[in-house]
Amino acid sequence: MRIVVTGGCGYIGSALVRVLLANGHDVDVIDLQWFGRNLPTGSRLRVLKCDFRDAALWQFLINTDCVIHLAAVANDPCGELDPKLTWEINALGTEQLIDAAVRAGVPRFIYASSGSVYGLKNETHVTEDLQCVPLSEYNKTKMVAERVVTSYADKMIVQILRPATVCGWSPRTRLDVAVNALTIGALSKGAITVYGGDQMRPNLHIVDMVRAYEFLLACPDVRGIYNVGQENMSINEIAELVQSECGGDVVVRPSTDPRSYRLDSSKFKRAGFHYTESVASAVRDLVQAYRDGRLVDSDNGYNLRVMPR
Repeated sequence: MRIVVTGGCGYIGSALVRVLLANGHDVDVIDLQWFGRNLPTGSRLRVLKCDFRDAALWQFLINTDCVIHLAAVANDPCGELDPKLTWEINALGTEQLIDAAVRAGVPRFIYASSGSVYGLKNETHVTEDLQCVPLSEYNKTKMVAERVVTSYADKMIVQILRPATVCGWSPRTRLDVAVNALTIGALSKGAITVYGGDQMRPNLHIVDMVRAYEFLLACPDVRGIYNVGQENMSINEIAELVQSECGGDVVVRPSTDPRSYRLDSSKFKRAGFHYTESVASAVRDLVQAYRDGRLVDSDNGYNLRVMPR
C-alpha cells in the first residue's frame, strides 16, 4: 500500500512512519520539518519538505492508496499564537488537502482530530454522540475540519479518530503534554509541577495511538468518527504515578486551564480495537529513554518554544 502521511516528522508521525515501513508499506511524508526530520532513510520512504496546502500537491497524490492527515497547528497555546493562521492550516488546509485527494483518486482519508473537541463535559461517559462545544481556536478548527472531512464520505472511505492526550516516547517526543511534562520535570528538575490537579484528562500511549491507525488501515469498513483513549485520570493521579516511578517532589500551583474531560472509547473497542499499553508503561518508557540519552529536556520538545520562531 502507498500511504501519504502529512506531519510525518512529528510526535506521532515519526513513530507511525517507522511502523508503516516495517509493515511493508511505501510511505511518502509531507512535513515542513519545523521540529526536524526525525525519520530513517530507506528506498520505500520519501520525505517532502513542503506545506501540505501546496496547490500542486494533488498530482503527487495520484496512485496513493491512503492519506493519513496528522499535520496541524497543535494544542491550544500554539493555536492562539496566530488564530488566523491556525484556521488556515487546520480547517481550510484540511479542506484543500482532502479535495486534492479526491481529485487525485485517493480512495481513503484518515483524519487525526482531537478528543478536546467536546469541551468541558460533566458526563462520566463522553461518547461520540455528545455535542461538541470546543473552547479554543485549536479545538474549533479540529471540529470544523471533522465536518469538512465527513462531507466527503460519499466520495471515499473516511475514518476519523478523536484521540486522548498521547503520552510516551517517540523519535520526536513532545514534552508539553501532561504525562510527558510531569515525567520530564521529575527526571530533569527533581520536581513534578502540577497546575490545578483536579482536571480530568484522557490518556493514550503512543504505541496504541500508532496501533489505532494500523487498525483503521486493516479495517476499511470501520468508518466514521471514533474516540480512542485508554485511561481517564486526574492530573493529581498522573503526578502520583510519575512520583512513584521517578521520585521527586510534587509542587502544586494555580491553573488558568479549565479543561476537564473524559473519553469513552467503547465504540472503538466494539469495532475490534484493543489496547496493549498504559500510562504507567509510558512513564517507564520515558524514564528509560532519558537514562539511555534518547530523551533530553530541550526546546525542541515544546511546540510553544519552537513555533514563534
